[in-house]
Amino acid sequence: MQKKFISFEETKRFSKLITSYLDQAEQLKPFYGLYPSVENFKKQIALKKESYPDTHRKILVETLKAQYSSITHSKAVVKNLKLLEKENTFTITTGHQLSLMTGPLYFLYKIISTINLCKRLKETYPKSDFVPVYWMASEDHDFEEISSFRYQDKSIRWPREAAGAVGEMSLEDLQPALDLFKQHLGESTNAKQLKKWIDESYLKSKNLSEATLRLVNILFGEYGLIVIEPQHPALKSIFKPILKEELQVNPSFKAVNSQVEDIKKGYNTSYTPQVNPREINLFYLTPNGRYRIEKNESTFHLHGTEQSFSKAEFIKLVDTHPERFSPNVILRPVYQECILPNLCYIGGGGELAYWFQLTSTFEHFGLPFPMLLLRNSALLNSKKLAKKIEMLNLETPDLFLKRNALLNKKVRQISNIDLDLSPLKEQLKKQFDSLQQLVKKTDASFQGAVEAQQTKQLKGIKHLEKRLLKAQKRVLKDEVERLVLLHEQLFPNDNLQERVLNFSSFYMELGSEFIPELIEVLDPLNPDFVLLEY
Repeated sequence: MQKKFISFEETKRFSKLITSYLDQAEQLKPFYGLYPSVENFKKQIALKKESYPDTHRKILVETLKAQYSSITHSKAVVKNLKLLEKENTFTITTGHQLSLMTGPLYFLYKIISTINLCKRLKETYPKSDFVPVYWMASEDHDFEEISSFRYQDKSIRWPREAAGAVGEMSLEDLQPALDLFKQHLGESTNAKQLKKWIDESYLKSKNLSEATLRLVNILFGEYGLIVIEPQHPALKSIFKPILKEELQVNPSFKAVNSQVEDIKKGYNTSYTPQVNPREINLFYLTPNGRYRIEKNESTFHLHGTEQSFSKAEFIKLVDTHPERFSPNVILRPVYQECILPNLCYIGGGGELAYWFQLTSTFEHFGLPFPMLLLRNSALLNSKKLAKKIEMLNLETPDLFLKRNALLNKKVRQISNIDLDLSPLKEQLKKQFDSLQQLVKKTDASFQGAVEAQQTKQLKGIKHLEKRLLKAQKRVLKDEVERLVLLHEQLFPNDNLQERVLNFSSFYMELGSEFIPELIEVLDPLNPDFVLLEY
Protein backbone atom coordinates (compact mmCIF):
# COMPACT_ATOMS: atom_id res chain seq x y z
CA MET A 1 0.00 0.00 0.00
CA GLN A 2 1.22 3.50 -0.86
CA LYS A 3 0.88 6.15 1.83
CA LYS A 4 0.05 9.85 1.85
CA PHE A 5 -0.52 11.95 4.95
CA ILE A 6 -2.65 14.90 5.90
CA SER A 7 -2.85 16.51 9.33
CA PHE A 8 -6.00 15.91 11.36
CA GLU A 9 -6.53 19.66 11.52
CA GLU A 10 -6.28 20.04 7.74
CA THR A 11 -9.02 17.45 7.19
CA LYS A 12 -11.48 19.70 9.08
CA ARG A 13 -13.25 16.48 10.08
CA PHE A 14 -12.06 16.44 13.72
CA SER A 15 -12.86 18.59 16.73
CA LYS A 16 -10.72 21.48 17.93
CA LEU A 17 -10.28 19.59 21.22
CA ILE A 18 -8.54 16.70 19.45
CA THR A 19 -6.35 18.88 17.25
CA SER A 20 -5.37 20.87 20.36
CA TYR A 21 -4.35 17.59 22.02
CA LEU A 22 -2.26 16.53 19.03
CA ASP A 23 -0.58 19.94 19.10
CA GLN A 24 0.01 19.47 22.86
CA ALA A 25 -1.61 22.83 23.59
CA GLU A 26 -0.53 24.16 26.99
CA GLN A 27 -4.11 24.94 28.09
CA LEU A 28 -5.12 21.30 27.72
CA LYS A 29 -2.15 19.69 29.51
CA PRO A 30 -3.68 19.81 33.04
CA PHE A 31 -6.47 17.50 31.86
CA TYR A 32 -4.51 14.40 30.88
CA GLY A 33 -1.47 12.53 32.14
CA LEU A 34 1.70 11.94 30.17
CA TYR A 35 1.56 12.54 26.42
CA PRO A 36 2.12 9.27 24.49
CA SER A 37 5.69 9.63 23.27
CA VAL A 38 8.02 6.62 23.33
CA GLU A 39 10.20 8.37 25.93
CA ASN A 40 7.29 9.08 28.29
CA PHE A 41 6.42 5.39 28.53
CA LYS A 42 9.41 4.91 30.83
CA LYS A 43 7.71 7.09 33.45
CA GLN A 44 4.32 5.44 32.89
CA ILE A 45 5.81 1.96 33.35
CA ALA A 46 7.30 2.98 36.71
CA LEU A 47 4.04 4.61 37.77
CA LYS A 48 1.90 1.57 36.96
CA LYS A 49 4.34 -0.98 38.30
CA GLU A 50 4.35 0.74 41.67
CA SER A 51 0.56 0.92 41.95
CA TYR A 52 -0.72 -2.36 40.42
CA PRO A 53 -1.16 -5.09 43.07
CA ASP A 54 -0.01 -8.68 42.49
CA THR A 55 -3.43 -9.86 43.72
CA HIS A 56 -5.13 -8.00 40.87
CA ARG A 57 -2.74 -9.53 38.35
CA LYS A 58 -3.41 -13.05 39.66
CA ILE A 59 -7.20 -12.63 39.43
CA LEU A 60 -6.86 -11.11 35.94
CA VAL A 61 -4.77 -13.97 34.57
CA GLU A 62 -6.97 -16.68 36.10
CA THR A 63 -10.09 -15.03 34.66
CA LEU A 64 -8.59 -14.61 31.20
CA LYS A 65 -7.45 -18.24 31.10
CA ALA A 66 -10.96 -19.34 32.04
CA GLN A 67 -12.43 -17.15 29.30
CA TYR A 68 -10.12 -18.66 26.70
CA SER A 69 -10.55 -22.24 27.87
CA SER A 70 -13.53 -22.92 25.59
CA ILE A 71 -12.05 -21.56 22.34
CA THR A 72 -9.11 -22.42 20.13
CA HIS A 73 -6.38 -19.83 20.44
CA SER A 74 -2.97 -19.22 18.94
CA LYS A 75 0.51 -19.73 20.37
CA ALA A 76 0.83 -15.94 20.52
CA VAL A 77 -2.24 -15.71 22.77
CA VAL A 78 -0.94 -18.53 24.98
CA LYS A 79 2.40 -16.73 25.24
CA ASN A 80 0.79 -13.41 26.19
CA LEU A 81 -1.46 -15.02 28.80
CA LYS A 82 1.67 -16.47 30.34
CA LEU A 83 3.52 -13.14 30.11
CA LEU A 84 0.70 -11.41 32.00
CA GLU A 85 1.69 -13.41 35.09
CA LYS A 86 4.96 -11.44 35.27
CA GLU A 87 5.17 -8.17 37.18
CA ASN A 88 7.06 -6.53 34.33
CA THR A 89 4.30 -7.15 31.79
CA PHE A 90 1.93 -4.30 30.94
CA THR A 91 -1.06 -3.86 28.70
CA ILE A 92 -2.01 -1.43 25.95
CA THR A 93 -5.78 -1.35 25.71
CA THR A 94 -8.49 -0.34 23.30
CA GLY A 95 -12.21 -0.91 23.69
CA HIS A 96 -15.31 -1.03 21.56
CA GLN A 97 -18.92 -2.09 21.52
CA LEU A 98 -19.91 -5.59 20.41
CA SER A 99 -20.84 -4.40 16.93
CA LEU A 100 -22.16 -6.94 14.47
CA MET A 101 -19.25 -8.22 12.30
CA THR A 102 -17.04 -5.67 14.16
CA GLY A 103 -19.08 -2.71 12.88
CA PRO A 104 -17.28 0.22 11.18
CA LEU A 105 -13.80 -0.10 9.73
CA TYR A 106 -12.17 1.93 12.49
CA PHE A 107 -12.63 -1.07 14.81
CA LEU A 108 -9.69 -2.63 12.95
CA TYR A 109 -7.65 0.57 13.18
CA LYS A 110 -8.10 0.65 16.96
CA ILE A 111 -6.82 -2.87 17.40
CA ILE A 112 -4.00 -2.51 14.89
CA SER A 113 -2.85 0.67 16.66
CA THR A 114 -2.81 -1.33 19.90
CA ILE A 115 -0.87 -4.26 18.46
CA ASN A 116 1.67 -2.03 16.73
CA LEU A 117 2.28 0.12 19.81
CA CYS A 118 3.12 -3.01 21.80
CA LYS A 119 5.70 -3.97 19.17
CA ARG A 120 7.23 -0.50 19.24
CA LEU A 121 7.45 -0.47 23.03
CA LYS A 122 9.09 -3.89 23.15
CA GLU A 123 11.82 -2.63 20.81
CA THR A 124 12.45 0.38 23.06
CA TYR A 125 12.02 -1.33 26.44
CA PRO A 126 13.19 -4.94 25.94
CA LYS A 127 13.22 -5.72 29.68
CA SER A 128 9.45 -5.32 29.85
CA ASP A 129 6.67 -7.03 27.92
CA PHE A 130 3.59 -5.43 26.40
CA VAL A 131 0.31 -7.18 25.67
CA PRO A 132 -2.40 -5.73 23.39
CA VAL A 133 -5.90 -5.94 24.89
CA TYR A 134 -9.34 -5.45 23.37
CA TRP A 135 -11.90 -4.59 26.05
CA MET A 136 -15.35 -5.81 25.02
CA ALA A 137 -18.10 -3.36 26.02
CA SER A 138 -20.32 -6.29 26.87
CA GLU A 139 -22.24 -4.42 29.59
CA ASP A 140 -23.42 -1.73 27.21
CA HIS A 141 -27.18 -1.67 26.53
CA ASP A 142 -27.41 0.44 23.37
CA PHE A 143 -28.39 -2.30 20.95
CA GLU A 144 -29.37 0.12 18.18
CA GLU A 145 -25.74 1.25 17.77
CA ILE A 146 -24.39 -2.27 17.26
CA SER A 147 -27.27 -3.97 15.42
CA SER A 148 -26.15 -3.22 11.85
CA PHE A 149 -23.15 -2.79 9.60
CA ARG A 150 -22.63 -1.62 6.04
CA TYR A 151 -21.20 -3.95 3.42
CA GLN A 152 -20.46 -1.99 0.23
CA ASP A 153 -23.74 -0.11 -0.38
CA LYS A 154 -25.92 -2.50 1.62
CA SER A 155 -26.99 -2.29 5.25
CA ILE A 156 -27.16 -5.61 7.10
CA ARG A 157 -29.40 -5.29 10.15
CA TRP A 158 -30.31 -7.57 13.04
CA PRO A 159 -33.98 -6.70 13.67
CA ARG A 160 -35.01 -7.37 17.22
CA GLU A 161 -35.93 -5.78 20.52
CA ALA A 162 -33.25 -5.85 23.19
CA ALA A 163 -32.91 -5.00 26.86
CA GLY A 164 -30.08 -5.36 29.34
CA ALA A 165 -26.40 -5.97 28.69
CA VAL A 166 -25.82 -6.70 25.00
CA GLY A 167 -23.15 -9.29 25.74
CA GLU A 168 -25.77 -11.61 27.18
CA MET A 169 -28.01 -11.43 24.09
CA SER A 170 -28.93 -14.76 22.56
CA LEU A 171 -28.10 -15.23 18.86
CA GLU A 172 -31.13 -17.39 18.05
CA ASP A 173 -32.77 -14.82 15.75
CA LEU A 174 -29.57 -13.56 14.10
CA GLN A 175 -29.46 -16.24 11.40
CA PRO A 176 -31.65 -14.46 8.79
CA ALA A 177 -29.40 -11.38 8.85
CA LEU A 178 -26.29 -13.54 8.48
CA ASP A 179 -27.89 -15.50 5.64
CA LEU A 180 -28.68 -12.26 3.81
CA PHE A 181 -25.08 -11.12 4.25
CA LYS A 182 -23.79 -14.43 2.90
CA GLN A 183 -26.00 -14.04 -0.18
CA HIS A 184 -24.50 -10.61 -0.88
CA LEU A 185 -20.98 -12.01 -0.52
CA GLY A 186 -21.33 -14.52 -3.35
CA GLU A 187 -19.01 -17.49 -3.87
CA SER A 188 -15.51 -16.09 -4.39
CA THR A 189 -12.55 -17.40 -2.40
CA ASN A 190 -12.61 -14.36 -0.14
CA ALA A 191 -16.36 -14.65 0.32
CA LYS A 192 -15.99 -18.27 1.41
CA GLN A 193 -13.41 -17.26 4.00
CA LEU A 194 -15.73 -14.60 5.45
CA LYS A 195 -18.57 -17.14 5.59
CA LYS A 196 -16.29 -19.59 7.38
CA TRP A 197 -15.46 -16.96 10.00
CA ILE A 198 -19.16 -16.29 10.52
CA ASP A 199 -19.80 -19.99 11.07
CA GLU A 200 -16.86 -20.29 13.49
CA SER A 201 -17.95 -17.32 15.58
CA TYR A 202 -21.66 -16.47 15.52
CA LEU A 203 -22.93 -19.97 14.78
CA LYS A 204 -20.82 -21.61 17.51
CA SER A 205 -21.64 -19.14 20.29
CA LYS A 206 -24.42 -18.89 22.84
CA ASN A 207 -24.41 -15.09 23.11
CA LEU A 208 -23.00 -11.94 21.53
CA SER A 209 -20.00 -11.71 23.90
CA GLU A 210 -18.79 -15.17 23.02
CA ALA A 211 -19.33 -14.60 19.30
CA THR A 212 -17.37 -11.34 19.37
CA LEU A 213 -14.54 -12.94 21.33
CA ARG A 214 -14.35 -15.75 18.78
CA LEU A 215 -14.45 -13.43 15.74
CA VAL A 216 -11.84 -10.98 17.08
CA ASN A 217 -9.65 -13.91 18.10
CA ILE A 218 -9.91 -15.28 14.55
CA LEU A 219 -8.91 -11.92 13.06
CA PHE A 220 -6.14 -10.94 15.50
CA GLY A 221 -5.23 -13.95 17.64
CA GLU A 222 -2.06 -14.64 15.67
CA TYR A 223 -0.79 -11.22 16.78
CA GLY A 224 -1.29 -12.07 20.44
CA LEU A 225 -4.32 -9.84 21.01
CA ILE A 226 -6.07 -10.64 24.30
CA VAL A 227 -9.84 -10.12 24.37
CA ILE A 228 -11.28 -9.43 27.81
CA GLU A 229 -14.88 -9.93 28.90
CA PRO A 230 -15.13 -7.51 31.86
CA GLN A 231 -18.48 -8.78 33.10
CA HIS A 232 -17.09 -11.41 35.45
CA PRO A 233 -17.60 -11.79 39.24
CA ALA A 234 -13.89 -12.22 39.96
CA LEU A 235 -12.95 -9.05 38.07
CA LYS A 236 -15.81 -7.10 39.63
CA SER A 237 -14.64 -8.23 43.08
CA ILE A 238 -11.49 -6.11 42.54
CA PHE A 239 -13.76 -3.14 41.97
CA LYS A 240 -15.78 -3.52 45.20
CA PRO A 241 -14.19 -0.67 47.19
CA ILE A 242 -14.86 1.81 44.39
CA LEU A 243 -18.42 0.49 43.90
CA LYS A 244 -19.19 1.04 47.58
CA GLU A 245 -17.70 4.52 47.66
CA GLU A 246 -19.57 5.53 44.54
CA LEU A 247 -22.87 4.37 46.03
CA GLN A 248 -22.31 6.02 49.38
CA VAL A 249 -20.66 9.40 48.68
CA ASN A 250 -20.83 9.93 44.86
CA PRO A 251 -17.21 11.08 44.36
CA SER A 252 -17.16 10.79 40.55
CA PHE A 253 -20.13 13.16 40.14
CA LYS A 254 -18.34 15.85 42.13
CA ALA A 255 -14.93 15.26 40.53
CA VAL A 256 -16.15 15.30 36.92
CA ASN A 257 -18.33 18.38 37.36
CA SER A 258 -15.42 20.20 38.97
CA GLN A 259 -13.09 19.21 36.15
CA VAL A 260 -15.55 20.33 33.49
CA GLU A 261 -15.57 23.78 35.07
CA ASP A 262 -11.76 23.77 35.16
CA ILE A 263 -11.65 22.90 31.44
CA LYS A 264 -13.98 25.78 30.66
CA LYS A 265 -11.83 28.17 32.68
CA GLY A 266 -8.43 26.89 31.59
CA TYR A 267 -9.00 25.68 28.02
CA ASN A 268 -12.16 26.98 26.38
CA THR A 269 -15.10 28.88 27.86
CA SER A 270 -17.34 27.39 25.15
CA TYR A 271 -16.31 23.83 25.98
CA THR A 272 -19.19 21.34 25.93
CA PRO A 273 -18.68 18.12 27.94
CA GLN A 274 -18.58 14.91 25.92
CA VAL A 275 -20.52 13.16 28.70
CA ASN A 276 -22.38 14.41 31.75
CA PRO A 277 -21.99 12.58 35.07
CA ARG A 278 -24.92 11.34 37.11
CA GLU A 279 -25.13 11.40 40.87
CA ILE A 280 -24.41 7.66 40.78
CA ASN A 281 -22.48 6.50 37.71
CA LEU A 282 -23.51 2.87 37.95
CA PHE A 283 -26.17 0.60 36.52
CA TYR A 284 -27.69 -2.50 38.09
CA LEU A 285 -27.93 -5.59 35.91
CA THR A 286 -30.95 -7.93 36.06
CA PRO A 287 -32.16 -10.62 33.65
CA ASN A 288 -34.71 -8.09 32.39
CA GLY A 289 -32.46 -5.11 31.81
CA ARG A 290 -29.68 -2.73 32.82
CA TYR A 291 -31.12 -0.06 35.09
CA ARG A 292 -29.72 3.24 36.23
CA ILE A 293 -29.25 3.43 39.99
CA GLU A 294 -30.81 6.41 41.77
CA LYS A 295 -30.59 7.27 45.46
CA ASN A 296 -32.83 9.09 47.91
CA GLU A 297 -32.45 9.56 51.65
CA SER A 298 -33.22 5.99 52.69
CA THR A 299 -33.16 3.76 49.60
CA PHE A 300 -31.60 2.97 46.24
CA HIS A 301 -34.04 2.81 43.35
CA LEU A 302 -33.75 1.22 39.87
CA HIS A 303 -34.86 3.85 37.37
CA GLY A 304 -37.86 2.79 35.28
CA THR A 305 -38.92 0.04 37.70
CA GLU A 306 -40.71 -0.30 41.02
CA GLN A 307 -37.70 -2.03 42.57
CA SER A 308 -35.95 -0.43 45.56
CA PHE A 309 -33.32 -1.53 48.07
CA SER A 310 -32.38 -0.28 51.50
CA LYS A 311 -28.89 1.18 51.72
CA ALA A 312 -27.63 -1.69 53.88
CA GLU A 313 -29.15 -4.27 51.55
CA PHE A 314 -27.61 -2.67 48.46
CA ILE A 315 -24.12 -2.38 49.96
CA LYS A 316 -24.34 -6.02 50.98
CA LEU A 317 -25.15 -6.93 47.36
CA VAL A 318 -21.84 -5.37 46.33
CA ASP A 319 -20.10 -7.96 48.50
CA THR A 320 -22.20 -10.94 47.41
CA HIS A 321 -22.90 -10.08 43.74
CA PRO A 322 -20.48 -7.40 42.47
CA GLU A 323 -21.14 -8.58 38.89
CA ARG A 324 -24.60 -7.02 39.09
CA PHE A 325 -23.11 -3.52 39.28
CA SER A 326 -22.13 -2.07 35.94
CA PRO A 327 -20.11 1.16 35.49
CA ASN A 328 -21.36 3.74 33.03
CA VAL A 329 -19.15 5.76 30.67
CA ILE A 330 -17.68 7.76 33.58
CA LEU A 331 -16.57 4.80 35.71
CA ARG A 332 -15.83 2.26 32.96
CA PRO A 333 -12.32 3.72 32.46
CA VAL A 334 -11.75 3.58 36.23
CA TYR A 335 -12.80 -0.10 36.27
CA GLN A 336 -10.48 -0.84 33.34
CA GLU A 337 -7.46 0.76 34.97
CA CYS A 338 -8.26 -0.93 38.27
CA ILE A 339 -8.12 -4.46 36.88
CA LEU A 340 -5.47 -4.14 34.15
CA PRO A 341 -1.71 -3.37 34.38
CA ASN A 342 -2.43 -0.80 31.70
CA LEU A 343 -0.18 1.97 30.38
CA CYS A 344 -2.17 3.52 27.55
CA TYR A 345 -5.71 3.65 26.22
CA ILE A 346 -6.18 3.94 22.45
CA GLY A 347 -9.43 5.42 21.22
CA GLY A 348 -11.16 7.73 18.80
CA GLY A 349 -11.70 11.45 19.20
CA GLY A 350 -15.01 11.09 21.02
CA GLU A 351 -13.53 8.64 23.51
CA LEU A 352 -10.49 10.76 24.27
CA ALA A 353 -12.81 13.74 24.77
CA TYR A 354 -14.53 12.10 27.74
CA TRP A 355 -11.25 10.79 29.18
CA PHE A 356 -10.15 14.45 29.43
CA GLN A 357 -12.92 14.88 32.01
CA LEU A 358 -11.61 12.13 34.29
CA THR A 359 -8.16 12.96 35.70
CA SER A 360 -9.66 14.27 38.97
CA THR A 361 -11.75 11.11 39.33
CA PHE A 362 -8.66 8.94 38.92
CA GLU A 363 -6.78 11.07 41.41
CA HIS A 364 -9.58 10.65 43.95
CA PHE A 365 -9.49 6.86 43.66
CA GLY A 366 -5.67 6.76 43.78
CA LEU A 367 -5.23 5.27 40.30
CA PRO A 368 -2.58 6.33 37.76
CA PHE A 369 -4.14 8.03 34.76
CA PRO A 370 -3.16 6.17 31.56
CA MET A 371 -1.63 7.75 28.51
CA LEU A 372 -4.20 8.58 25.84
CA LEU A 373 -3.41 7.84 22.20
CA LEU A 374 -5.61 8.80 19.27
CA ARG A 375 -6.09 5.69 17.16
CA ASN A 376 -4.91 5.55 13.56
CA SER A 377 -7.33 6.95 11.01
CA ALA A 378 -7.13 5.98 7.36
CA LEU A 379 -8.81 6.43 4.00
CA LEU A 380 -8.53 3.44 1.66
CA ASN A 381 -8.72 3.87 -2.10
CA SER A 382 -7.86 1.66 -5.04
CA LYS A 383 -5.42 2.53 -7.84
CA LYS A 384 -8.46 2.88 -10.11
CA LEU A 385 -9.96 5.51 -7.82
CA ALA A 386 -6.57 7.21 -7.52
CA LYS A 387 -6.51 7.71 -11.31
CA LYS A 388 -9.97 9.26 -11.19
CA ILE A 389 -8.85 11.61 -8.41
CA GLU A 390 -5.88 12.63 -10.58
CA MET A 391 -8.06 13.14 -13.67
CA LEU A 392 -10.41 15.39 -11.70
CA ASN A 393 -7.38 17.40 -10.52
CA LEU A 394 -8.27 16.93 -6.86
CA GLU A 395 -5.74 17.68 -4.13
CA THR A 396 -5.73 15.66 -0.90
CA PRO A 397 -7.40 18.41 1.20
CA ASP A 398 -10.15 18.68 -1.46
CA LEU A 399 -11.21 15.10 -0.80
CA PHE A 400 -12.00 15.87 2.84
CA LEU A 401 -14.29 18.80 2.04
CA LYS A 402 -17.97 18.30 2.74
CA ARG A 403 -19.55 17.20 -0.54
CA ASN A 404 -21.46 20.37 -1.35
CA ALA A 405 -18.41 22.51 -0.62
CA LEU A 406 -16.31 20.27 -2.89
CA LEU A 407 -18.87 20.49 -5.71
CA ASN A 408 -19.07 24.26 -5.42
CA LYS A 409 -15.29 24.60 -5.48
CA LYS A 410 -14.83 22.35 -8.52
CA VAL A 411 -17.72 23.87 -10.49
CA ARG A 412 -16.17 27.30 -9.99
CA GLN A 413 -12.79 25.94 -11.13
CA ILE A 414 -13.99 24.25 -14.31
CA SER A 415 -16.68 26.75 -15.29
CA ASN A 416 -16.09 28.92 -18.37
CA ILE A 417 -17.76 31.86 -16.67
CA ASP A 418 -16.85 33.71 -13.48
CA LEU A 419 -19.28 32.65 -10.76
CA ASP A 420 -17.64 34.72 -8.07
CA LEU A 421 -19.59 37.92 -7.51
CA SER A 422 -17.20 39.21 -4.84
CA PRO A 423 -16.14 42.21 -6.99
CA LEU A 424 -19.78 43.24 -7.26
CA LYS A 425 -20.22 42.90 -3.49
CA GLU A 426 -17.11 45.00 -2.89
CA GLN A 427 -18.29 47.66 -5.33
CA LEU A 428 -21.69 47.78 -3.63
CA LYS A 429 -20.02 48.13 -0.22
CA LYS A 430 -17.96 51.08 -1.44
CA GLN A 431 -21.07 52.78 -2.82
CA PHE A 432 -22.91 52.38 0.47
CA ASP A 433 -19.87 53.63 2.40
CA SER A 434 -20.07 56.81 0.30
CA LEU A 435 -23.80 57.02 0.94
CA GLN A 436 -23.21 56.68 4.69
CA GLN A 437 -20.82 59.62 4.60
CA LEU A 438 -23.45 61.67 2.75
CA VAL A 439 -26.13 60.72 5.30
CA LYS A 440 -23.92 61.85 8.19
CA LYS A 441 -23.59 65.29 6.55
CA THR A 442 -27.31 65.64 5.89
CA ASP A 443 -29.64 63.69 8.17
CA ALA A 444 -28.15 60.93 10.43
CA SER A 445 -31.64 59.57 11.09
CA PHE A 446 -31.49 57.91 7.65
CA GLN A 447 -28.48 55.78 8.71
CA GLY A 448 -30.63 52.80 9.76
CA ALA A 449 -32.55 52.85 6.49
CA VAL A 450 -29.30 52.92 4.50
CA GLU A 451 -27.87 49.97 6.46
CA ALA A 452 -31.08 47.98 5.94
CA GLN A 453 -30.94 48.64 2.20
CA GLN A 454 -27.29 47.59 2.08
CA THR A 455 -28.08 44.32 3.87
CA LYS A 456 -31.00 43.67 1.51
CA GLN A 457 -28.96 44.24 -1.64
CA LEU A 458 -26.02 42.13 -0.42
CA LYS A 459 -28.43 39.31 0.34
CA GLY A 460 -29.80 39.67 -3.17
CA ILE A 461 -26.36 39.34 -4.72
CA LYS A 462 -25.60 36.28 -2.57
CA HIS A 463 -28.88 34.74 -3.69
CA LEU A 464 -28.03 35.42 -7.34
CA GLU A 465 -24.59 33.86 -6.80
CA LYS A 466 -26.19 30.68 -5.44
CA ARG A 467 -28.61 30.53 -8.37
CA LEU A 468 -25.79 31.01 -10.86
CA LEU A 469 -23.81 28.21 -9.21
CA LYS A 470 -26.86 25.94 -9.22
CA ALA A 471 -27.48 26.67 -12.90
CA GLN A 472 -23.86 25.99 -13.77
CA LYS A 473 -24.06 22.65 -11.94
CA ARG A 474 -26.86 21.70 -14.33
CA VAL A 475 -24.73 22.77 -17.31
CA LEU A 476 -21.82 20.69 -15.96
CA LYS A 477 -24.08 17.79 -14.97
CA ASP A 478 -21.75 15.01 -16.19
CA GLU A 479 -18.73 16.38 -14.33
CA VAL A 480 -20.81 16.88 -11.17
CA GLU A 481 -22.16 13.32 -11.31
CA ARG A 482 -18.66 11.87 -11.70
CA LEU A 483 -17.46 13.88 -8.73
CA VAL A 484 -20.43 12.84 -6.58
CA LEU A 485 -19.87 9.17 -7.44
CA LEU A 486 -16.17 9.40 -6.60
CA HIS A 487 -16.78 11.22 -3.31
CA GLU A 488 -19.48 8.73 -2.28
CA GLN A 489 -17.03 5.86 -2.75
CA LEU A 490 -14.48 7.59 -0.52
CA PHE A 491 -16.85 9.29 1.92
CA PRO A 492 -20.09 7.26 2.12
CA ASN A 493 -23.03 9.49 3.05
CA ASP A 494 -20.49 12.35 3.20
CA ASN A 495 -18.91 10.74 6.31
CA LEU A 496 -15.43 9.40 6.91
CA GLN A 497 -15.13 5.99 5.28
CA GLU A 498 -13.82 4.43 8.50
CA ARG A 499 -17.02 5.39 10.35
CA VAL A 500 -19.35 3.77 7.81
CA LEU A 501 -17.99 0.76 5.92
CA ASN A 502 -17.32 -2.66 7.41
CA PHE A 503 -13.94 -4.34 6.88
CA SER A 504 -15.63 -7.02 4.74
CA SER A 505 -16.04 -4.50 1.88
CA PHE A 506 -12.24 -4.38 1.53
CA TYR A 507 -11.56 -7.98 2.49
CA MET A 508 -13.53 -9.02 -0.59
CA GLU A 509 -10.99 -7.15 -2.73
CA LEU A 510 -7.76 -7.72 -0.82
CA GLY A 511 -8.36 -11.05 0.91
CA SER A 512 -5.91 -12.52 3.41
CA GLU A 513 -3.35 -9.75 2.81
CA PHE A 514 -5.70 -6.99 4.01
CA ILE A 515 -5.05 -7.09 7.76
CA PRO A 516 -1.30 -7.89 7.50
CA GLU A 517 -0.85 -4.94 5.11
CA LEU A 518 -2.66 -2.59 7.48
CA ILE A 519 -0.45 -3.79 10.32
CA GLU A 520 2.59 -3.15 8.15
CA VAL A 521 1.70 0.41 7.12
CA LEU A 522 -0.07 1.94 10.14
CA ASP A 523 2.11 3.70 12.71
CA PRO A 524 0.30 4.41 16.00
CA LEU A 525 2.69 7.23 16.92
CA ASN A 526 2.35 9.09 13.62
CA PRO A 527 0.08 12.07 14.43
CA ASP A 528 -1.39 12.35 10.91
CA PHE A 529 -4.35 10.95 9.03
CA VAL A 530 -3.13 8.46 6.42
CA LEU A 531 -4.42 7.80 2.89
CA LEU A 532 -3.70 4.27 1.70
CA GLU A 533 -3.72 3.31 -1.97
CA TYR A 534 -3.97 -0.40 -2.76
